[in-house]
Amino acid sequence: MKISKVLSLSILAVSLWACGGGQQNTESTSSETSTVAESAAAPAAEEPKGKQLIAQSDCLGCHKEQQKLVGPSYADVAAKYEATPENITMLAGKIINGGQGNWGEVPMSAHPQISQADAEEMVKYILTIKK
Repeated sequence: MKISKVLSLSILAVSLWACGGGQQNTESTSSETSTVAESAAAPAAEEPKGKQLIAQSDCLGCHKEQQKLVGPSYADVAAKYEATPENITMLAGKIINGGQGNWGEVPMSAHPQISQADAEEMVKYILTIKK
């Protein structure tokens, strides 16, 4: 029983660590890095804003488009929720405030640094993903 508790707490701690943080160093160290970033920006502009925002966040540490990791896949979220204004607002709130219980025992960490508008763009993109 004690080993089970320790194991459960260890798994929870690793899960939270994997989903937390997400702070990236965006400082360029050379003009070459700047040139590479500029050339990569052109194709990225074609991607939906929500997809770009997800790529810049720590979301992909816990979620993938088609497979479950720590949290549900984006395709599973899209299958469960219709793209209504109410669902978009509710799911954006889950991104910002975190949550637990909708997809199992592991809680989703809060991301208060993400604005409501950006979270809604992320949700709009997620809800377009199909299996």
